[in-house]
Amino acid sequence: MSVETDIAPPADAAEREQQSLGTAAARNLATTTKSVPQMQEISSRWLTRMLPWVHVPGGTYRVNRRLTCTIGDGRVSFVKTGAQVRVVPAELCELPLLRGFSDGDALGALAERFEQREYAAGQVLVTAGGPADHVYLVAHGKVEQLGEGPYGGEAVVGLLADGDTFGGHVLAGADGTWDFTARAATAATVLALPRSAYEAVAGRHEELHAHVQQAGSDHGRPTNRSGEAAIALSSGHVGEPDLPRTFVDYELAPREYELSVAQTVLRVHTRVADLYNQPMNQTEQQLRLTVEALRERQEYELVNNRDFGLLHNADYGQRISTHSGPPTPDDLDELLSMRRGTRFLFAHPRAIAAFGRECNKRGVYFSSVDFNGHRLPAWRGVPILPCGKIPVSQTRTSTIIAMRTGEEDQGVIGLFQTGLPDEIEPGLNARFMGVNEQAVIAYLVSTYFSAAVLVPDALGLLENVEVSRPSGS
Repeated sequence: MSVETDIAPPADAAEREQQSLGTAAARNLATTTKSVPQMQEISSRWLTRMLPWVHVPGGTYRVNRRLTCTIGDGRVSFVKTGAQVRVVPAELCELPLLRGFSDGDALGALAERFEQREYAAGQVLVTAGGPADHVYLVAHGKVEQLGEGPYGGEAVVGLLADGDTFGGHVLAGADGTWDFTARAATAATVLALPRSAYEAVAGRHEELHAHVQQAGSDHGRPTNRSGEAAIALSSGHVGEPDLPRTFVDYELAPREYELSVAQTVLRVHTRVADLYNQPMNQTEQQLRLTVEALRERQEYELVNNRDFGLLHNADYGQRISTHSGPPTPDDLDELLSMRRGTRFLFAHPRAIAAFGRECNKRGVYFSSVDFNGHRLPAWRGVPILPCGKIPVSQTRTSTIIAMRTGEEDQGVIGLFQTGLPDEIEPGLNARFMGVNEQAVIAYLVSTYFSAAVLVPDALGLLENVEVSRPSGS
């Protein structure tokens, strides 16, 4: 006998049955909320924002200055073959008394006379009071210049690094002595030129001898502490003495800055521009992102361009090197002391982090300031602004920029021109270029800009800043 039994469905079967419209199907009837196109390349662009921008209606900005009698104190470059280091002959024109000399044969003969010398850390190159009879070029390493401190002790009065020189005045022939001691702070490679070797070359190249003598006489013209031609004045006198007669001399060939340009051609298909503009205008979004990319390139050029970029236009007298590698409070104090009214410090974020680590090691309070609604790190009240456009080299070193800004303060300024045809932002325009046979619309997007340093001490650099994190920290 068989018994038929009804098998009841599971208790939760009814719960598994769909009782309403599912979300996947519902989305077909819904409007999706979308963001505008995002762009990771966009940065804070503090440098572009903080520069005072000056309208240049003629496309060129001329910086007129008082005549400066400083002959030159630049840096030289070297060629390394194995362990042998040679100076590039043309780079000898960076020596004070060889500025403007163009005879390649004479410079080549002079370059061959340099002797390569290796110094260990702590070794002395020259001694204060000793005869000054050599020209020295620092090819690699750091060399300290030591003088007498205010209370008779030894003090570091200068630091020389790769490409720096000293003793260039020896070429003029006046017998003299060193007024400082030069000591290797690290292992250093130095090229030295004895005065006797220079005289041998100058004896065969009369134009070299004549150029050095003329440069030496020009260099002897009275100057103020900034190297400008002195203005004769009299003070503290009584009676009716003859007053000095003077005039203010100007540079005969002042520097001119022409506006540079960053451009691209934006292409948008007419089908896209006509049909796909809701809820966002496609042409507008394409243009917005293109403008952001141009602004990023503009700031990069302001830092790195070899013609007008800040890293290449800082005067050599306004460049210093770190004493120990990482940026320390002492290094930034020295950088700030080189100019009046420093408004901003710009550094790569990794350099700012390295400075913070050095402050922590010394137990120094790393302060901050409220700047334009932002809480920013600062040193001695000067904001330290991040700038990712400042490069970090393969040796993990970078540069910190200090600047004074504004025309009224003889600082650093940005240059642009407003009122351009089809201008969409100050100094930036988008010009319609037509529609081609493939129905593609083209717009020429351009921005015109440059930067000018009005006086040399408006801009300074702290170089050879190590940003790598030390092991074990």
